[in-house]
Amino acid sequence: MAQLWGGRFTKETDKEVYSFNASINFDKRLIDVDIMGSIAHVKMLCKQNIVSETEKESIINGLNSILSDVKEGKLLITEEYEDVHSFVEANLIDRIGDAGKKLHTGRSRNDQVALDMRLYSRDYVTKTKALLITLLSEINEVMKANIDTYMPGFTHLQKAQPITLAHHFGAYFEMFRRDVLRLDDIYERMNYCPLGAGALAGTTYPLDREFVAEQLSFYGPTLNSMDSVSDRDYLIEYLSALSIIMMHLSRFCEEIIIWNSNEYRFVEIDDTFSTGSSIMPQKKNPDIAELVRGKTGRVYGALTSLLTTMKGIPLAYNKDMQEDKEVSFDAFDTVNNCIHLFTGMIATMKFNNEIMEKSAMNGFTNATDAADYLVKKGMPFRDAHSVIGRLVLYCIENNKAIHELKILELKSICDMFDMDVYDAISLETCVEKRLTTGGPSRDAMSKEIEANDKFLNKYLD
Repeated sequence: MAQLWGGRFTKETDKEVYSFNASINFDKRLIDVDIMGSIAHVKMLCKQNIVSETEKESIINGLNSILSDVKEGKLLITEEYEDVHSFVEANLIDRIGDAGKKLHTGRSRNDQVALDMRLYSRDYVTKTKALLITLLSEINEVMKANIDTYMPGFTHLQKAQPITLAHHFGAYFEMFRRDVLRLDDIYERMNYCPLGAGALAGTTYPLDREFVAEQLSFYGPTLNSMDSVSDRDYLIEYLSALSIIMMHLSRFCEEIIIWNSNEYRFVEIDDTFSTGSSIMPQKKNPDIAELVRGKTGRVYGALTSLLTTMKGIPLAYNKDMQEDKEVSFDAFDTVNNCIHLFTGMIATMKFNNEIMEKSAMNGFTNATDAADYLVKKGMPFRDAHSVIGRLVLYCIENNKAIHELKILELKSICDMFDMDVYDAISLETCVEKRLTTGGPSRDAMSKEIEANDKFLNKYLD
């Protein structure tokens, strides 16, 4: 078919060149926002007396009919078109005649695709945020149900101090909360309309860019036409935020995979989020968690790809920038699917509370509290640290936990121990006396959960 730009050329484009240049196979998913932007554009053209009221209505009706037919499968977006913009315009002209040729007045494909990508990305930012809010709500429910569920906290994957499951999940609530705030921040910067920038230098037509921006729920028009068509910062920011989200999901998945192992048995992933082995009938594999962890690299790749593409491009638009779409679309879909499936896995997961508590009791997680006990009796902390080190060594040699030692065994290490040490090093005491903001005690966690509720209500109301 004849190209929109074919007038200057005397030869047909080589078929392989045409195929290499075309973007229709991936930018066809922009059909909704392309038509949305075109409707706003033609309304503005009519307002500015550039097209007539009759032409405007004809163009809008034609655009809506194209979208309807595509949705119903009556009209296929095929490879005979170079891109989604060519597809829409060619079909519009076929349907309404010469009036359709006026749609592109005062517009370039450069600002048109810039608009489409902003609209599409803006919509996905909203979708990603909604999925994160659902995940945060699920995490918060787990926290509410497990304020008194004791478990070991870890550093270096070694048991460190006793905490609660609510406290552990609260750490991930903070991560995903920051992700939501990052998306809010990105939305604020991306929500400006590039349409009207033309190819790079605006247009001589009396366009009302503020009107178009308002029609499309932007805060206003972009302020420099060259930047408008060559800016992909908003995509890079979004891909960066998606990469951080995936990093958080991957960390969480790594812990769930470890917790789900036979050696830990802290959790059991529901059958609906697990798979088996083709040869080993006993296996129940945490494949969803592993796939989320694995797909993190895929999203990182999208960010790196776009950063690399953009690093050497002079102003203004260059064809390199067409490479923004495939990697971005894939990252958008990948992250949203991962958040959705991860949330379902969390919602159906069973926690083995007794095993977690036993693990905390038998891992010397109360060693720091035993040292603090001696400090409160008057011993300098560094000396207390040394005493408890010797005590732990004694326990290891005798295959005992600290709380299992008799008082005479404790006194053989340090005569400052007394019967009140057993209460001081109990899991409940170790957790409940940590009252500082952000700690694992019931009081601190209740305040944290209350703050979580307030945060979520801002988005759920």
